[in-house]
Amino acid sequence: MALIQFTRNFNDESTERGFQFVFMCDRCGNGYRTRFQPSATGAISGALDAAGSLLGGLFYRAADAGRAVHSAAWEKAHDAAFEKAVQEAMPHFHKCKRCGQWVDDDCWNAPRNLCKGCAPDLQEEFSAAQVEAAVLDAREKAREVSYVSESTFKETIVASCPHCGAAVSGGKFCIECGQPLAAKKFCVECGAELAASAKFCAQCGTKQE
Repeated sequence: MALIQFTRNFNDESTERGFQFVFMCDRCGNGYRTRFQPSATGAISGALDAAGSLLGGLFYRAADAGRAVHSAAWEKAHDAAFEKAVQEAMPHFHKCKRCGQWVDDDCWNAPRNLCKGCAPDLQEEFSAAQVEAAVLDAREKAREVSYVSESTFKETIVASCPHCGAAVSGGKFCIECGQPLAAKKFCVECGAELAASAKFCAQCGTKQE
């Protein structure tokens, strides 16, 4: 048999009834499932088994004989089906001349005629670099803030609205429900504003629920 390329990364989903394969991109793992190819030997064995279950005797012996020759015939059919599946799947993949990987369209840099591992897409790289730089900048700015100063220590920084649960990214009011983001607490007796963890009112001494 001639050398068959494009065989490193695949799953064989063949059964007694037929043949089917999934070929996957070496870079991202996305796959292409080939069309199902029925197995003639599997259909014959199934028919003999069905007849044997109804009539027994001769048909059971015929089914056993069929299975004896089935293995070699099925393997031969499997090889032919696999070669056909390779030819079906290959147009959906590209072989990188630099690294030898087979990749799908999403991982292929067509203008460079190389995979994106060897020739990254500049627009995608610039976009990722911008996001990474923004994250680093945000972390640097966060380090410059004194979170233990009197003004910031009293203010709780939240990632979600305490009223509706919507995600927030700063500000004083929720953009979904309009409620203030600061979780304020007031005395049940005199109405004085309290710290969120206060158990007694500092103004009237009433125990808080």
